[in-house]
Amino acid sequence: MIRLNLPEYEINVAEKDGKQQIFDFLRRKFVALTPEEWVRQNFTHFLVEHKGYPKALLANEIQLSIGDKRLRCDTLLYNKEMQPLMIIEYKAPHIQIQQKTFDQIVAYNLLLHADYLVVSNGLQHYCCQMEYEQHSYRFLTEIPDYQLIANS
Repeated sequence: MIRLNLPEYEINVAEKDGKQQIFDFLRRKFVALTPEEWVRQNFTHFLVEHKGYPKALLANEIQLSIGDKRLRCDTLLYNKEMQPLMIIEYKAPHIQIQQKTFDQIVAYNLLLHADYLVVSNGLQHYCCQMEYEQHSYRFLTEIPDYQLIANS
């Protein structure tokens, strides 16, 4: 896998049935090592180890439903009341982040009403803070530390 624009961490990779797997420390199991999964694992480690996000409040691969349609949210950060605080959407490093990526995360947020939306392909990271009372949002210059968003 390629080097990402994220700090390195101690990677736990194994092989099963001739396919590489990576240990997901949030789900506590090995999962298929795809380019998108590579980004997810690096990004969640970055959040926990460098930004102070509590591991217990993060969850990967959350199923959502809109009528008969099933959606899968890549990562959610919950607040202490277990309400969604941040939605994170990942793309593989070779996938350019485009408007449809933002459209996808906004669709999730129609259901979840989170305060922060993050999109990353491991090389580029975008974070915006929702401002519901003003019916707007603003892009942040970096991914905020957990202490900044936990008390907002």
